[in-house]
Parts: sequence; structure tokens; C-alpha cells
Amino acid sequence: MEIKYLTLLRHNPIGNPSDPSFLRAIKPISLQEIAQLEQLYNNGNPFPIALKELLFLAGQFCYVLDYGIFENQQQMQEFVRSEMVEENKSLSRPFFVIDVYNLGDQFIFVYLDEGNNPPTYEGHYYASNQGWISQVTPTLSGLINHGIDRVKQGRNPF
Repeated sequence: MEIKYLTLLRHNPIGNPSDPSFLRAIKPISLQEIAQLEQLYNNGNPFPIALKELLFLAGQFCYVLDYGIFENQQQMQEFVRSEMVEENKSLSRPFFVIDVYNLGDQFIFVYLDEGNNPPTYEGHYYASNQGWISQVTPTLSGLINHGIDRVKQGRNPF
């Protein structure tokens, strides 16, 4: 797969080789798994290119994202969706979660209809219905690149 947006991630498969806490390498998922996720969460339509690149390069593990305790991407998606239902929250557009944090109370996601390098958003289950979603970065690649830069500086990616 050609990598257009996440070249920094492709060129930095290990966060910071001089920092023992960031020696784990990114781990991909297969194109077949990505196609299954597209079927489940985007009605069979292709994901935005940057999201597909992220999953292809680091869908199983990414040192600048927190995939929680889940065994795979589908479990993480289902967890967030069930928490949303429990807290009476909903999103009317197709979306894909790329990070869960704060013991799963918050998550970062992209809408699947906002271009090939979509903005990232943060969801807070327990916030008021008016302010429970806010934009994090203007692009998915920007979020990933920012995390990589922080790790390379010896800082926490989050």
C-alpha cells in the first residue's frame, strides 16, 4: 500500500530507540481486516486514506495512540458505541474511533465523510450533550505527527 499521509509514522516504526519506554514497534493489521472494518463501520465504502494508512501501518499497536485493553479494532469500536448508548449519546454520521483513554471514558475519532485526511475529534461520554464533542486536530496525520514529534523529544505522546 502506498503511504501518502503518514510517511512520518512509516519512517519511525519505533518511537524513540534511545528511550526504553518507547521501544515497542508499530504493528499493522491486514488489508483484509481493514476491508472488514470498512464493511462494518462505513457501509462497505473505503475509509479515508489517512485512516487506512494508520490501520495498515499500526492498526494493532501504535505508540502514539492508546487502543485500550481491546484485542482488536472491532472490540474498541463496539466498546465506544456501547458506552455512547449507555450515556444516551449518538453520532449521526459514520465515524471510526482511533484512541480510547482516561480508563475508556474518552475517545478520539474521525468522521468518515470528511476527506482523505480528516480532522480528529474527542468525545466525552459524561459531558453535557451540547459540549461532548470537540475538535482535536485539523488532520489525522497532524495528530499522529504531533505524537511522534513528542516521543522523539523524549516526551509522552499524549
